[in-house]
Amino acid sequence: MSINNVQNTRNGSMMRDLHGALIDIVSAMNRPQRDDELVREAGITLDRALFRLLVAVERLGPIGVVELAERIGLDHTTVSRQVAKLDSMGLVARQGSVADRRVREAVITAEGKLMTDKLDAARERMSRAIFDAWDEKDIADLVRLMRRFADVFNRDRNEVPSRGR
Repeated sequence: MSINNVQNTRNGSMMRDLHGALIDIVSAMNRPQRDDELVREAGITLDRALFRLLVAVERLGPIGVVELAERIGLDHTTVSRQVAKLDSMGLVARQGSVADRRVREAVITAEGKLMTDKLDAARERMSRAIFDAWDEKDIADLVRLMRRFADVFNRDRNEVPSRGR
């Protein structure tokens, strides 16, 4: 067996393990009970579906409904209705896009930002238990490597060199 085949087998196994870990993380993050716990810890009253959109608008905005729907994995008509609810609650505002006049973008309001700040603080308190036994360097390495992975993973497929799939 050549060194190249051993390398490919090891990398294949590592990629399978990475994929499994990502599935575990996404599955845990998508559990409704976790969302309910986070909302309770933050001391806010907001429907689970709306709080996810609110956080997405704060992190990604200004953002059009179609792009937001694609990122969240929901139908754009559903997202449009939910953004309208957030707008009526004063948590987001809708504005015309500078890049494309046909697009209405959602942007966080000051009141919405206060709410996402409460969610961030609650998320930080809840994550302390997870990282309590971790070294600061390990946490920093995890954050740095996850950001690097996310940036490459989300890059346009045309920009990422193909390796002969």
